[in-house]
Amino acid sequence: MGLGVSLLLVAVGAILTWAVNAEVSGLDIQVIGVILMIVGIVGFLLSAMFWSSWGGPAAFGRRRTTYVEGGPPVDRL
Repeated sequence: MGLGVSLLLVAVGAILTWAVNAEVSGLDIQVIGVILMIVGIVGFLLSAMFWSSWGGPAAFGRRRTTYVEGGPPVDRL
């Protein structure tokens, strides 16, 4: 789960928890909202913790550098 999806889950959960006053038989919308917020916060924290391991968005624009170790070049006549 990425940072964007996590923030979306938190936003949807907050809307369900505090802005929706509808009642559905068999479902508690406020509880579903709290669950979505918790999942979003956990996903956000995990994504933030592992941000450096996958390099973040800047990793996709970076150039790769290859180093070749060996002796000096050989003159071939």
